[in-house]
Amino acid sequence: MSTGSVLAPGTSLPSAPVILAALLAALAATLLLAALLRRRPELFAPLAIFALPFRVPISSGGRTVNLLIPLYVVVAAGCLNWLLERRTRPDPERARAPAGGAPTAEPSAPDARLHDRAARRSRWLRGAAWLTPEGVTRLLFGAVALYALQALYSPDRGKAAENIVFFYIPFGLLFLLLIRVRWTRLTLMRCLATAVALAVVFAGVGFVEYYRKTLFLNPKVVAANQYDNYFRVNSLFFDPNIYGRFLALVMIGVTTCVLWSRGRRDVLVGAALLAWLLCGLVTSFSQSSIAALLLGLALLAGWRWDARLALYVSVGVLVLGGALVLLAPASLHFGLKGSGGSTSNATSGRTKLISGGLELFADRPLQGYGSGSFETEYKRHGNASAQNATSASHTIPITIAGEQGVIGLAVYVALLVASFAVLFRGAGRSPPRIAIAAAFAALVLHTWAYADFLEDPFTWALLAIGLALAADPDASGPAPAASASSLGAAHARRAPHVDGVGAQ
Repeated sequence: MSTGSVLAPGTSLPSAPVILAALLAALAATLLLAALLRRRPELFAPLAIFALPFRVPISSGGRTVNLLIPLYVVVAAGCLNWLLERRTRPDPERARAPAGGAPTAEPSAPDARLHDRAARRSRWLRGAAWLTPEGVTRLLFGAVALYALQALYSPDRGKAAENIVFFYIPFGLLFLLLIRVRWTRLTLMRCLATAVALAVVFAGVGFVEYYRKTLFLNPKVVAANQYDNYFRVNSLFFDPNIYGRFLALVMIGVTTCVLWSRGRRDVLVGAALLAWLLCGLVTSFSQSSIAALLLGLALLAGWRWDARLALYVSVGVLVLGGALVLLAPASLHFGLKGSGGSTSNATSGRTKLISGGLELFADRPLQGYGSGSFETEYKRHGNASAQNATSASHTIPITIAGEQGVIGLAVYVALLVASFAVLFRGAGRSPPRIAIAAAFAALVLHTWAYADFLEDPFTWALLAIGLALAADPDASGPAPAASASSLGAAHARRAPHVDGVGAQ
């Protein structure tokens, strides 16, 4: 997801009345949503999922930033509702206390408190506590804190501040709100149904774009399509790769329902949805999204049937795909265009970005050049002109290495290791947990081939849902099959205990 792009010549900034009207509209929407959540708090999660994909271009300071304004409104409403709940919720200590007196509960013994603290400190020092939902949460916000700290010596503090203010802070609030949700079967199915409905509509818009050979959004892709011998759609996204990423994540969720379903009707409905979304993914020509989807499907197959068989099939698919690329690269549109085909062309210039990022890392291996500095330092080192400069290497570990050095890389690796350990441990008995873990793995792979890890709200949403399910004491229990046909009927009667998550 490209967080920002240079304004086209002649583009004017919004006037003060327009900005004021937009702020008032956002405030009114926030208050209305907060009132709705006050009456129906269970709707927060589906509303957040609905708002995740929508971006609004905001022009400021010679740059256009695609901001998730609808998501900000939903998060603000959720925070306001949480504050109102805290204000009206009775204090348990005060409730137990007699009028005008102290609480009647017996205070715990000092020795017991000291023993508990020592035991917790020992667990953190031994490393066991880091492989827990609490440990992943600490690492996640520790990565944000480190990013803010390393912005102090960055040559592009504006870019770092942009990421912190517009992405890390609101996404962090979203994470804290989602992790508090009681993830019942009904809530999970509502969220999946919302995502599927959006994906179906987005794919339909993409088909219209492909038929008309015109895009509704993103003039950068329109210009690029004029020089390619194929047409890439991006639906209502500003980037075909982010459009493909969204479709891939939704397809992993639908596939989970199909694999664990026992009804023929459910399988047919799921297969029809997958066929529609796959056609939408193909029209985006996003190789990174297809690779992410294949990884997610391989993980699901390994959990559902046999890991060794899934591995053999995956290797076979990779070998077959590599053979097709080598035999017919031009006709398959893998970037080897014309007589000047090369590895750089095949990767849309990513090899140059990667080599430039490695040069930055070699110059400052310990601390890097500072948060948000990739574009500035990449240009300063003579690796790019103003026309082809980019804000990231399109390979997240390389971007982190160039900007944050070994320190940032260590935190990033620790976060991934802890996240995968928590998400996959015990997930075999819970289809929702398997779906979240596979989707997160697919997203991580996509960030290695494209961009945006903590700058993508889906990272925070998947981690919040996955950690909440892992922290539930009943989440590892046996789970019945999920119904694919219930994607379109999430309002059906709630079961008392389904999918290993207790009902509300």
